[in-house]
Amino acid sequence: MLEQIFGSKARVLLLRLFINNPEKFYFVREIARKLDLHLNSVRRELANLENIGIIEASTKEDFEREVEKKLKDNKKYYKLNRNFIFVDDLRSLLVKSNLIMDQSLLQKVDKMGDIYFFLLSGIFVGWEDAPADVLVVGNVKKANFQKVIKGFERELGRPINYVIMTKSDFLYRRGLTDKFLYDLLEHKNLVLVDKLKTQK
Repeated sequence: MLEQIFGSKARVLLLRLFINNPEKFYFVREIARKLDLHLNSVRRELANLENIGIIEASTKEDFEREVEKKLKDNKKYYKLNRNFIFVDDLRSLLVKSNLIMDQSLLQKVDKMGDIYFFLLSGIFVGWEDAPADVLVVGNVKKANFQKVIKGFERELGRPINYVIMTKSDFLYRRGLTDKFLYDLLEHKNLVLVDKLKTQK
């Protein structure tokens, strides 16, 4: 959907990368490697985003001042322009567009085994300090789950912090009012599967 709005899959990936990582500086080859994009596409879209004012190009000196250390290279670095007038609107749009991603993630995970509880938080709902982005309760092979998560990490432009629990572990920790679970369950989240409502 966002590709149709913004005109390019690469542009959407770059927008997610910068908006989801507002403090970070990136150089061209790093972005291409991270997002698995061609260098020419990255250069073209960086130029577009810079012309619009969404990102800013920084010199080596700017970056050195920010990170307080000397650099050996002369790369050109890019960072989100947090003063751009529509930054909050773009962030909100990207968070809302995650709903489509949510369903896709659920469909992929649902095929991996018996899922009793599936919760999305953190980056999926715009909660920066969430203790986890994804909580899965069920019989899921971690290696298979990691492969799925990697694809979504590329889409979002940042790591996804996930936790997999067995049904018994979840019920036990919920019964103890475990702090990690309490924070996730009582704060901003999106529960896509819950087959444990009546179980103690």
